[in-house]
Amino acid sequence: MLEGSILQQLETSHRHTTRPIRFGVYYKNTLVALCHALEDHILTDDGTPLVITAFQQGKWYLQEAERYADIAQCSRQIAIMAASESGFAEHPTSQLPNVDLVRLDPSDPVAQEWHLIILSPKYTAMVICQELSEADYGSAGVPTSDLERKFYGLWTFEPELVQETAEIAIAHIKKYNPELAKKLTADKEQIVPSMDSSQNLGAVVSRVVDYLQTGQDNLSIPTALQKQILDRNLVSNEIQAFLRMAQLMDMADVNNPMAAAEVVVLAEAIAQLLDLPAWQIKRLRLAALLHRIDPLQNAESVLTSGNIPTRYQQDAPCCPLIPGAQVLRTMPRLRAVAQIITHQTEWWNGAGEPGGLAGDEIPLESRILALLADFQWRINQRKSSNQSREQIFTQALDECKQKESVRFDPKLVDTLALLVMGLQQGLDLPLITPKFSAGIWILDSQWDSHSKISEEIGSYFT
Repeated sequence: MLEGSILQQLETSHRHTTRPIRFGVYYKNTLVALCHALEDHILTDDGTPLVITAFQQGKWYLQEAERYADIAQCSRQIAIMAASESGFAEHPTSQLPNVDLVRLDPSDPVAQEWHLIILSPKYTAMVICQELSEADYGSAGVPTSDLERKFYGLWTFEPELVQETAEIAIAHIKKYNPELAKKLTADKEQIVPSMDSSQNLGAVVSRVVDYLQTGQDNLSIPTALQKQILDRNLVSNEIQAFLRMAQLMDMADVNNPMAAAEVVVLAEAIAQLLDLPAWQIKRLRLAALLHRIDPLQNAESVLTSGNIPTRYQQDAPCCPLIPGAQVLRTMPRLRAVAQIITHQTEWWNGAGEPGGLAGDEIPLESRILALLADFQWRINQRKSSNQSREQIFTQALDECKQKESVRFDPKLVDTLALLVMGLQQGLDLPLITPKFSAGIWILDSQWDSHSKISEEIGSYFT
């Protein structure tokens, strides 16, 4: 990591905190798809964001300059950093009143970075990375194919992290242009994030997934091994988009900010009591992380927009999927997870939605999620009371029992009663907080010692 780069400054500021930054490695095609998705979302959104970018060299900016002319029409202000080259400042986009160029010194470490930082009243997003050095590539050496270029960094929607990175970038710009930095700071302070910004991310997530898939489809991949590696990278980044969305939805719920993580812990405990196979436990765990995805109902889904890729049109769902799950269904490996999330609102007696399924017709994982999400919510409602842990568990369980054979599977309620008995007798379920890696894995393999996630992504989707 280059000393003095924005990436390095961000990592340093979090190094000794409870939330260190976790970086990963990206292929260039992934970054192009991510950036184009986020840039094009600006064109369809009315948030008029502040945009700060770094293009490494002026020639890379010139390749995108026409796009940025359109983006400028929908943005409050755009600051573009790059090492200056012929034509860098002369392009018509560079002359627009709300576009400012920052001519980086070629020796500036930021001249080796690729950034896109978006601060909008409706959402925040960023891609921030730097190209691997020759030493980083190791014995294989620097790749000759542009397709195989790799970058180290992260992408995220998390508001605090995006805002912090914007401040670091503005401080760097100040070294070159103090007046511009002052202007950018004023613009940043005028942007007041919406309280429901996490829900506004639905359309962004949908677009990111669509662009990642389309970008991969359009690649000419020379070898089977390279295709396997890029496919794994694609799936990882698609799932990361939804995991980040789910994480922000939890963070935005001030009354129940750990819902997903706590349901994951409960689901894994119940699955162990039911002696479910490992592949089903992993699938249930991922569905639990994403179980609150319903607020994506207003998402600009690739399915609801009429732009359905041909390869997905022949496999229609058995019943209408909630729109958030429709987006998941565009990813072949996540169709089972989409079905689990969809049917968690079914009732044991058949009175639920969306399919009116009853009894064992409802997928087992959906029945588990329905019960545990309700149980977790009831526990959370009582956390601020003066009741003991035992009393809280007992009351939450009793209320779930009142709905057995109506809303919930009675056998699962019995299993939950066994778990509650263990909890009342001192059984400890350590909270598992998912760490969203920016690299090629679906979930970071370094969960706590109580729950390791396999790096073999196929095991999630059996």
